[in-house]
Amino acid sequence: MTAFSILDLCPVVEGGTVGEALDATRQMAKAAETAGYTRFWLAEHHGMIGIASAATSIVISEAARATETLRVGAGGVMLPNHSPLVIAEQFGTLAALYPGRIDLGLGRAPGTDMLTARALRRNLEAGAESFPNDILELQAYLGDAAEGQKPIATPGAGTHVPLYLLGSSLYSAHLAAALGMPYAFASHFAPEMLFQALDIYRRNFKPSPELEKPYVIAGVQGAMAETDEEADFLFTSGLQSFVALRRNARGKMPPPVKSMDGIWSEMEKLSLEHTFQFAVVGGPEKARTKMAKFVADTGADEVIISMPIHSVAARLKSVALFAEMRHALKQAA
Repeated sequence: MTAFSILDLCPVVEGGTVGEALDATRQMAKAAETAGYTRFWLAEHHGMIGIASAATSIVISEAARATETLRVGAGGVMLPNHSPLVIAEQFGTLAALYPGRIDLGLGRAPGTDMLTARALRRNLEAGAESFPNDILELQAYLGDAAEGQKPIATPGAGTHVPLYLLGSSLYSAHLAAALGMPYAFASHFAPEMLFQALDIYRRNFKPSPELEKPYVIAGVQGAMAETDEEADFLFTSGLQSFVALRRNARGKMPPPVKSMDGIWSEMEKLSLEHTFQFAVVGGPEKARTKMAKFVADTGADEVIISMPIHSVAARLKSVALFAEMRHALKQAA
């Protein structure tokens, strides 16, 4: 049965604060653990006043501290922004604090606008071009230290923190296959190459010491409520946020609206309908039908759900309803 996980962007909502966003993430992690989700991931974004997870490893630590058994990790860390040694030390520390519970998903995008990316990376081209070598370097730091190895990640060495490759392109599919890594595809906001990328990954996969056969995680946007109408209403917060992002007018997550008419243009509506073609939004029956089709079409081993919902209470309700849906799908299988 396909596993369900959560991708939390630690959203800062209109009328809310960063502190409240971080507390909501703790609540989400607790709810995910109680409901039986497989893992809870946070993503690295910078320069966005509506996202509070820029210091990703710190927020991961808070989510792990709020739970006891749930796997917690990065979905992902944008590795070209960092020295592999620094990331090995950060996640080695997390692994020491929360043994057997830490994941490290890796991406190569900036996770921000280009001006902020330059402030983070200094050399953008070198960072992206060295991505495969940086992954191998990071693997070495997290593995057992070889005799005479220098430097050694302390903490980090010997922790064997599981690495996942994140992507939204054919490049990432080829790289994940070549390195024998589990592959998480960002179909929750970049659906275009999903099926082609998964086919490339599975056909070209080379077993590694860490992974014997392909493992696919596929992303979806999601909002569940007791009725289709309420779920559609809640999801307008995410739609508004993406309209603002496309207009380069990033802000805090807005409250939901009864209608998107007058907020987006016809072209923006068509664009977002395409972007969110795999979104699972609705009451129990509609959402279950949409999710069952997505799982069948992708053959995903795991679905990771991002829930762009303004109200924390409604977000937590959505977490519970998706968990109930998975149980229903399992019973029907």
